Amino acid sequence: MAGKIKLKIGNSVIVKPGVLDPDLGTDISGWQGRISEINPENNSICIDWDSITLKNIPSEVIFKCEEEGLDWSQIYLEPTDVELTQAKDTEKDVAAIIEEIEAKHRWSHLGEEGKRIQAVLVDVEPDDEIAAFETWSEHLKKVLSFPFKAKVAEFQETGPLRTDDQVTLEGITSVEDLYGILVKVKHERRGYDFPLCDLEATDSKSPNYGFLRDYVVWFANR
Repeated sequence: MAGKIKLKIGNSVIVKPGVLDPDLGTDISGWQGRISEINPENNSICIDWDSITLKNIPSEVIFKCEEEGLDWSQIYLEPTDVELTQAKDTEKDVAAIIEEIEAKHRWSHLGEEGKRIQAVLVDVEPDDEIAAFETWSEHLKKVLSFPFKAKVAEFQETGPLRTDDQVTLEGITSVEDLYGILVKVKHERRGYDFPLCDLEATDSKSPNYGFLRDYVVWFANR
């Protein structure tokens, strides 16, 4: 039990050799952190990882945690899985590295789409939405092959187009703060500026489908 080895909240502890993450099964020997919770009833302790451990967690582990809804910044173990050690950082250091990791893995919870989204936005500040729209615009101008067939995939309260209308997407025209990227589409011989986020490529096997889908997923989750 926690009391037998005299663990207290705030103690720095290191994981003993051979201990595995109970959720992922990965070896976490030598990982270090601070105890933030002690639960004698179920014989467990919560460890908040220190900044050194957080910095060295493999990217694929954080990605998997994000996908599965697990908290990569802490873990629950049995008291006998750890031993007391000396702190090597401060809680301020921990906060700084967590902020850095969160920015890097902001979209990891979206799986493979999240990886591609993160690659597009790698140099964009998380809160700079206009910069994100402009970055997407430049990216899509490079990877999309215009013109191509698409359909209206979202309900339209107003305007000349309706859900499932077939259009020809001819190119990107502008970026604005409310609807994001606007594109020129043609429908029944008429041309319109239309939000790209409301469109879906009709050929699901074409590269255009995946590139457009990534933007739409990002727009919905931004």
